[in-house]
Amino acid sequence: MSSPLPTPAAPIGRIPVVDVGPTVEGGRWPTKAVVGEVIPVRATVFREGHDAVAATAVLTRPDGTDHSRVRMVDVSPGNDRYEAWVQPDAVGTWTFRVEGWSDPYGTWSHDAVLKVHADVDTELMLTEGALVLEQAATDPAMTEQHRRVLADAVLGLQDSSRPPAARLAAGTSPEVRDVLSEVPLRTMVSASAAYPLVVHRPRALYGSWYELFPRSEGAHRDPNTGVWTSGTLRSAAERLPAIAEMGFDVVYLTPIHPIGATNRKGRNNTLGAEPGDPGSPYGIGAPDGGHDAIHADLGTFDDFDAFVDRARELGLEVALDVALQASPDHPWVAEHPEWFTTRADGTIAYAENPPKKYQDIYPLNFDNDPDGIYTAIRDVLQVWIDHGVTLFRVDNPHTKPLPFWERILADIAADHPDVIFLSEAFTRPAMMRTLATVGFHQSYTYFTWRHSKTELAEYFTEVAGDSAAVMRPSFWPTTHDILTPYMQQGGAAAFAIRAVLAATGSPTWGIYSGYELAEHIARPGAEEQIDNEKYEYKPRDWERAREQFGLTTLLTMLNRIRRDHPALQQLRNITIHPTSDDATLCYSRRIRAEHSPTGKEDVVIVVVNLDPFTTRDSLLHLDLAALGLTGQDAFAAHDELSGETYSWGANPFVRLDPWGRSAHIVQVRPS
Repeated sequence: MSSPLPTPAAPIGRIPVVDVGPTVEGGRWPTKAVVGEVIPVRATVFREGHDAVAATAVLTRPDGTDHSRVRMVDVSPGNDRYEAWVQPDAVGTWTFRVEGWSDPYGTWSHDAVLKVHADVDTELMLTEGALVLEQAATDPAMTEQHRRVLADAVLGLQDSSRPPAARLAAGTSPEVRDVLSEVPLRTMVSASAAYPLVVHRPRALYGSWYELFPRSEGAHRDPNTGVWTSGTLRSAAERLPAIAEMGFDVVYLTPIHPIGATNRKGRNNTLGAEPGDPGSPYGIGAPDGGHDAIHADLGTFDDFDAFVDRARELGLEVALDVALQASPDHPWVAEHPEWFTTRADGTIAYAENPPKKYQDIYPLNFDNDPDGIYTAIRDVLQVWIDHGVTLFRVDNPHTKPLPFWERILADIAADHPDVIFLSEAFTRPAMMRTLATVGFHQSYTYFTWRHSKTELAEYFTEVAGDSAAVMRPSFWPTTHDILTPYMQQGGAAAFAIRAVLAATGSPTWGIYSGYELAEHIARPGAEEQIDNEKYEYKPRDWERAREQFGLTTLLTMLNRIRRDHPALQQLRNITIHPTSDDATLCYSRRIRAEHSPTGKEDVVIVVVNLDPFTTRDSLLHLDLAALGLTGQDAFAAHDELSGETYSWGANPFVRLDPWGRSAHIVQVRPS
């Protein structure tokens, strides 16, 4: 088998442009963005000698026309590293490139200032300046106002009756520099390659997810017989108004398919199910159907359609769990035994993730009849897309081959570009990143296990950095599978703290139903809830949640704040600010006016007490430049959680108590 050859390298440009980013494997896969996302384009641009160089980032639409051209800024003087921020405004496959160019005006103005002040070649320098400006004025992009500014400058440079310093000032005035910043004189233009940029709809980056098990909503137990009656899709729909009222954008359903009886798990993952135990919804498949069917207890496709319709009425999208595995009773097992792994004793291998064992689940073997498996799964996804599902949360995608994912995600994207896939891959970094690279829109993350100030600061910086070119993080404080020791031990305060971090640390976040009740009791020896909803019905007292814990109110406030602040809807715009206390974390997000959908700059500072047991005092050491406050000593800090407004400077003092006020979410209002 021959290996593919690398693309022949293009000759180096007259003005070299190298190390262009963000790119993925040199452009083998596209960089990702969403409509309205602000994306940094970076490159190293230089030339021989000492003449000035500059660079432009060019964003090109799917139809091949240039969308925008942004003058790049030297962000690392001495290292020739340039940066600009671009912002696509439509879904599709875009490209971007960097153009390096010689800057005759920059060269002249630098040299002229030095020489005229030293009275070296004064008349020659002023004459050359006039020629440069005359050349610049011939650019067709110049407006009449631009040309008038340059013409006046040329006259000033040529006016020998004035002192040399005054003539020089005419050619280097702020007005002239503004014109040539807007329409620069560019020579020796050298373009980089065009790199792919796939742009998705905004929900691929920004959204608030709410997970529920439909069978628990409306489930009830007969007090006389002890027999449970399952909730249905119709009763689950009754929960939707409350979810929408809290400000969530997506309601995510765990699997709703028939559940196998063979090796069905009982309560708390016991091996033997008792009569009436519903089993894990991840043990998919029974004689009455598999992944393309609905559990009879939940209802019919008409009921599902009604659920989707009600969600849409309330502004919610519906996400469905995709778990590519089968119970021993799944129709695939009888019809296609070759799709599974047969062990030496003739039995089919069940799923394992030592020490965890899943005797009720058979993993698919993608090496046996990969085309047959592909076709079956593609058909399954189409069923749910046809019934209004617009997002899929994919269970354990890292246990399936990457070529399968690359193929099927591209196939779905071609036919249904609005459909979004969330990767539930709590696994090694290389696999998580590559799943994102080959097409997953979002990914679960290690946020769930990052708790200290240092861990969180480093992780927030990491997910907003280079990895943001492909992997969009989704922050979840808990899931139906995960309840960390921090959440077990910290009580309601821990739930409040982690909600603030998740909602402001990533544009996409989610909670698992029951979060409002601070459900924190773990099954002994496990990092998951006792009486786990995966194995039993779990109706909840939502009124008690609202009255007792206050988390419903907090979740509602967080989602409102996220909607109100465009800065919190971006990923790559985070700054970590030092604090004097080792359990107080401070970070900010900023979007400039020219990039904001409101046309106004938006800056938000988040300060969180990470200690769920103790009140913490801290000084904040704010980077005022990062907040857009250069030159200001004080500013108004409006707390979106409390409604109070403080006067803050570069080093404000904060006191945060985990049971009352565990965080500030501050809107910066310049004084």
